[in-house]
Amino acid sequence: MFQLPFISLFACIITSMTAQADIYKSVDENGHVTYSNVPSKGATKLEIDPPPPSTTTQPKTKPQATPSNFPRVDSQTQKKRDDQRKKILLEELEAEKAALEEAKKAYTEGESKPEVYRGANGKTYRNVAKFEEKMQQLQANVDAHERNVQLLQKELEAFK
Repeated sequence: MFQLPFISLFACIITSMTAQADIYKSVDENGHVTYSNVPSKGATKLEIDPPPPSTTTQPKTKPQATPSNFPRVDSQTQKKRDDQRKKILLEELEAEKAALEEAKKAYTEGESKPEVYRGANGKTYRNVAKFEEKMQQLQANVDAHERNVQLLQKELEAFK
């Protein structure tokens, strides 16, 4: 009956001890250095200081207050900056929407033009791999413009 608490106590003591193994350094005839925790012929034991005990809790720091001499922007200047930023974002959005339409048009045109090559016998063959590669690039371009439109729209939502 007393064995189970004793084993538990022993396990706690063992796991709470700092794990430390001896480290050995050996150099072979070609000058290659090997480190190991297993002693071998010609290896030298390294004397390494144990790491400092770790603390389980990190001290909490208070948020720093803005220094009193930190430059401030008056609300009118900030409003002008925000208005300018919104204008720039709207212009970028319109340009990105136009680029998206061009990318979609290029994709549609690419679909209608299969990649072909003329064989040695004079026959025309489809190059499926080249066609698929072309379509993947066109689709990636469409996807990139769609993502940009979504991100710009999300950025503009902050101004509502």
